[in-house]
Amino acid sequence: MAEPFVELAVVRRSGFVESRHCGALLALDADGGVAAELGDGDAPVLPRSTAKPLQATACLLAGAPLEGPALAIAAGSHTGTDAHADVVRAVLAEAGLTEDALGCPADRPQDGPTRDALVRAGEPPSRVRMNCSGKHAAMLLACRVNGWSTGDYLDPGHPLQQRVRAVTEGLTGTPVRHVAVDGCGAPLFGTTVRGLATAFRALRLADPGEPAGRVAAAMRAHPEFVGGPGHPNTELMRHVPGAVAKGGAEGVLGVAGPGGRSVALKVADGNPRATTLIALEVLAGLGVDVSGVADLRVVPVLGGGERVGEIAPGTALRAWAAAR
Repeated sequence: MAEPFVELAVVRRSGFVESRHCGALLALDADGGVAAELGDGDAPVLPRSTAKPLQATACLLAGAPLEGPALAIAAGSHTGTDAHADVVRAVLAEAGLTEDALGCPADRPQDGPTRDALVRAGEPPSRVRMNCSGKHAAMLLACRVNGWSTGDYLDPGHPLQQRVRAVTEGLTGTPVRHVAVDGCGAPLFGTTVRGLATAFRALRLADPGEPAGRVAAAMRAHPEFVGGPGHPNTELMRHVPGAVAKGGAEGVLGVAGPGGRSVALKVADGNPRATTLIALEVLAGLGVDVSGVADLRVVPVLGGGERVGEIAPGTALRAWAAAR
């Protein structure tokens, strides 16, 4: 049995290894075969917001009329800009609902300039600015289309959430291991690192006319609604042709590139600062052109405002790359 977690990245400060990020990673090649398994690929994980493209697929299968930015934001973790809030409000309006129907907690935008402007204007935190509000609005729309109740749409036994569970198991090829509550209040269906890599490969290779393919296409076409200005998921999809990427809290990330080459990982300590770097190193090793996001492969460590080190691939990742 593989070690559950291995060293995927290290933090070097002034030549000294200050911290180590261990985790589990699994990558699939274009033919679907396992190209890398660092740590235990069958390690159970809570996918957090990496599951949003799967949840958006379930909403489409349930009949929600989502497309373009509305579908991208359903699969994303937006940063709360005015453009994001406008799209979420439009989805709610189509459902005949107001922001009060959102089951996610109130929050301030993650986007700095927007947050500062709202604070100056005296606006309190709101549900529509919370980074999961797009997903919640899509779920509410799916409920309204089907005549399902909306007051309990976050109950794991609700018809919509049962659809989400079925889609999760279908795309990951893995039975749900654990049912939890995500930070936004939605049910969270546990899977494995292998399951996430399998799901992202399936999303990337899905027919563009099918629900999973429509989600992937919307994410690629409107990456600014999956994240926001400067967000690594947004920049990765904007500059790596054909890529689909979605990260989640606690160090989870899934990415699929051209041909279905995919990688999923979970950092054991929950820190996401190295996840994109790790994923790009693996995709590059699989032959994906990641030259357009060279800056995302460099995570500087600062001292006194100056670069004194960097976050770099760890021993397990370096050994895999050397053996390719």
